Amino acid sequence: MIRRVNLGGNPNLGVSIAATEKLAIVPPKMGPGMIDLIEESLGVETVETPISGSNLAGALACGNSNGFVVSKYAFDREIEAIRNIGVEVERIPDRLTAVGNIILANDFGAIVNPLLSDESVEMITQVLDVEVERGSIAKFKITGAVATATNKGVLVHPAASQEDINWVEKVLKAPADVGTVNNGTALVGACTVATSKGVLVSLNTTGPELARIEETFGFLEGYL
Repeated sequence: MIRRVNLGGNPNLGVSIAATEKLAIVPPKMGPGMIDLIEESLGVETVETPISGSNLAGALACGNSNGFVVSKYAFDREIEAIRNIGVEVERIPDRLTAVGNIILANDFGAIVNPLLSDESVEMITQVLDVEVERGSIAKFKITGAVATATNKGVLVHPAASQEDINWVEKVLKAPADVGTVNNGTALVGACTVATSKGVLVSLNTTGPELARIEETFGFLEGYL
């Protein structure tokens, strides 16, 4: 199921929420109605916590079913809030701290900013337990901001070449296609949160955009 929603008027869902097949990290004080919508739509458990004192968990954390990596400035209490529900979490030892913007991952692989250090790549490999490749998509190094990945599909920036798409499919082992959200936003990772069970997109996402999203992520039952 695909749901259209904004967070307090904010369309940048992917900047605020970090989701895997099992868990979504969401900003505190969202209210039970929104929490229920997220859990029902994505088929996940949620944990309410800031990351590095910020409500931008989607920009500061990235993970898959095996664990999360977070900004090196994440506080101990934030990491413990996630670990308390049985999820591995580690800080990334790198000057690049917008982890959600520079890592694109699912349960089969990860594509990261080519400027990440060897130490960070090794940590991502261990925590997420996947093969990690450095690279860019549509010439952008912010791979997590220009694409959204699940185990069923990958939506990428509309400027991605066929070579980019083929490479993404090879690394993440899922079909990929180009698209936009929020009436023309090319940074699809910023306005989308997705799992294999459901997708959240911003309210202004158009019918044609929804149709592409539906096809890319393998949902045939429609949207709300």
